[in-house]
Amino acid sequence: MTPRSINRRAALKGLGTISIALPLLEEWSFPTLSASPHPSTGDIPVRSFNLFFGLGIPAPLQEEGFDGVLEPLKPLKDKLLIMRHVDQVRCDQSGINAHFDGASGAFTATPPQGEAKAGGASIDQLVRRHHYPQGQPAGVAGTVVAGTFFRRSRVSRYVHSYQPDGTVAATMMERPRDLFDRIFGKVGFGSDQDANQQHLKRSVLDSVVEQYKYYTGGRSPLGASSRSKVADHLERIREFEQRAFTLHGEDTEGPSRPRPSELLHGGLADPGGEGIDITLEELTTEWRLMADLYATAIAMDRVRFGALTFLAAGERIRLTGDYFYDGQKRYTFEDARKLNASGSQGCSHEWWHQFNEKKDNQALRAHAHMKMRELAYFLKQLDAAENVEANGKTILENMLLTLSTESGDGRHNDVKRELSGVFHAVTGANGRFKTGQIADLKAEGLDVYNTLLSGMGVEARLGPSDRDYQEVSSILA
Repeated sequence: MTPRSINRRAALKGLGTISIALPLLEEWSFPTLSASPHPSTGDIPVRSFNLFFGLGIPAPLQEEGFDGVLEPLKPLKDKLLIMRHVDQVRCDQSGINAHFDGASGAFTATPPQGEAKAGGASIDQLVRRHHYPQGQPAGVAGTVVAGTFFRRSRVSRYVHSYQPDGTVAATMMERPRDLFDRIFGKVGFGSDQDANQQHLKRSVLDSVVEQYKYYTGGRSPLGASSRSKVADHLERIREFEQRAFTLHGEDTEGPSRPRPSELLHGGLADPGGEGIDITLEELTTEWRLMADLYATAIAMDRVRFGALTFLAAGERIRLTGDYFYDGQKRYTFEDARKLNASGSQGCSHEWWHQFNEKKDNQALRAHAHMKMRELAYFLKQLDAAENVEANGKTILENMLLTLSTESGDGRHNDVKRELSGVFHAVTGANGRFKTGQIADLKAEGLDVYNTLLSGMGVEARLGPSDRDYQEVSSILA
């Protein structure tokens, strides 16, 4: 094997189903690519992801732009198109529950079909079907859906990738260990019962150690810079594994790794809908591990389509802890004490129901600002220097990433107000959509989503077949 002859899909393969893709290296041979609306082939793959956060941002707060709760997105403003005044009222299902209806409409623009199905396909799945009608390359997962959330009633509160018939596009991954295994595979331990215990003793990297030595040693076909990048890449995987499985072996070099938070999952995470107590550190520690894993999966080209959730629609948590941003303390979360209530009435959810544009809404602002900080954390991973692709743009710039939520207000007494003005943002998708501005669209979500599909070269449309498509041309580059 000689330099510059390595296939981009080269991977280290080990026991069981392990396959660890190599990072982008100088030795890859890249063709010249353009911002064609149909780039289904080549070394910059078509990707589409949905990024969801719970409870929303009241429309009046969106008007403050980056001077308000959107401040954490400001460093990424040139890579995003912020879209205000997007109407999702058509997603109302006779007022069943605006949180649920709004979440079902996120990325589908259609009302739900009962409690377990969306009203139709999500954006990412129509893009996937159009650009990869024969399936994706070997080694790429069909769809990956993951997130950190606690409110569990009704699936579309937390799942945000759907097939055309409204069924979920993939099993939700809510535990870092499950997401790690989905990305990197499992070591064959024989019995599932003791798999996690065995994983505390052995790493997925153990089964690829000889290949690792080859690629980083003197016989490697890689240059010094690429050998170092491979070593750093595998060390980062080791770090993620330690964070997910609490690996603290004697052979670990460097500083000790943070232990994963021991958060509740499954039904225990939503005891009767009454909410759980959680610290900000517990919440963000697990979320950031999930975000790191998901971003790494994208960078390794293990996933091209799917959805990531940070807190569910109508989320019910009683958050505590000091909130810092840019090195300064901004707020102290004490939901139950400040609401002077217990159970569901003491959850952060209530700040949205108490929203009043004539008041300062200090607690709501702090919660919304924190959510934007955590979403920005994920986006920045994809915009990092090591994720620059063949055309000189980062993965974040090349992908279609649609960011949305469930609500434009939060008060249940007016469905139109609650499902109007729903916050949206989108990336440029390799030059297809405008970025670097805040646009007041005053358009239906259905038309916005269908314009995104059109910009991606997708002929299929969301919504009723007999409804005229109204292109929102202002978002097209």
